[in-house]
Amino acid sequence: MDNRPIGVFDSGVGGLTAMKELMALLPHENIIYFGDTGRVPYGSRSRETIIRYARQDIDFLLSHDVKMIVAACGTVSSTLPPAVSDALPVPYMGVVSAAVQTACALSLGGRIGVIGTRATIRNNAYGRAIRGVRPEARVFGRACPLFVHLVENGHFSKEDPIARAAAEYYLAPLLEEKIDTLILGCTHYPLLYELVSSFFDYQVTLVDPGRETAHAVQSYLTVHDLLSGRTEPGDYRYYMTDSAEDFCEVASVFLSCDIRAQAQQVAVS
Repeated sequence: MDNRPIGVFDSGVGGLTAMKELMALLPHENIIYFGDTGRVPYGSRSRETIIRYARQDIDFLLSHDVKMIVAACGTVSSTLPPAVSDALPVPYMGVVSAAVQTACALSLGGRIGVIGTRATIRNNAYGRAIRGVRPEARVFGRACPLFVHLVENGHFSKEDPIARAAAEYYLAPLLEEKIDTLILGCTHYPLLYELVSSFFDYQVTLVDPGRETAHAVQSYLTVHDLLSGRTEPGDYRYYMTDSAEDFCEVASVFLSCDIRAQAQQVAVS
C-alpha cells in the first residue's frame, strides 16, 4: 500500500475530466491537481516548449511527493518523449494508450476520427497508436484549437451558439468521412460531449481519454500494490498558475462542487 497522493496535471482545467473519474473510481486516494492556466493552451506551442512546460509541471508534482503522475493532457501525452517519462522516479501515464485501446475495440468499421489540439494532430501519436492495434484502420484527424478556449471560458453547452458554430466548422469534414468512432483527443473536449454527439446525430461512438485513463490508473495501482490503505475519503488539492477564482468558477462545472478552499495559485519555473 502507498498513501502518497496521485499527481495529475494539464495545461488548464480540461484535465479535471480525468480527475473527476479518478475521484469516483478511487475515493480513498489523495489527489493533487496542477493546471497551468497561465500558459494555456499548450496545443499551439512548439514541441520544445511543450516538453519544457511538461517538465516544469512534473517537477512541481514531484515536489509534493506523489506516487504516480498522470498527464491528463492530450498534447503532453502525445508529445513528451518516452526518454523523459521513463526516467521519472515514479510511474507515469498519459491519455493516449487507454483511449486508443478502447476506440479500436469499439469501432465496427475501423473508421476512427481523432480531434485534438494542433500539436496533437500534427504529431499523429493517436494515428500511429491506432494502426499499431488495428493496422487496417482508417484514421481521420482534425485539429480543433478553439475548443480549448471555449471550454476554458464556459462555452460548452450544446445550446451555446458559439460552441455550435465551432463544432459545425471543425466536425463537418469528419461527418463526410463517415467515421463510426471518435476519440476526444484533448481532456477539455469531454465537456463538449453532448454537443459533439448531437452533431453526429448520436450515431458515432465517442471515446473519452480521461475516463479510459482513470480506469488504467486504477488497474495499475491495483496490480502494483500502490493503492491507498486508508478507509476515509481522499483529500484533494488544486494548484493553478493563473487566477484561482477563475479556475474555481469553471472547475465547479466540471466537478459539481465548490473547491475554493482547496485551490491555490502558484508559480512554476
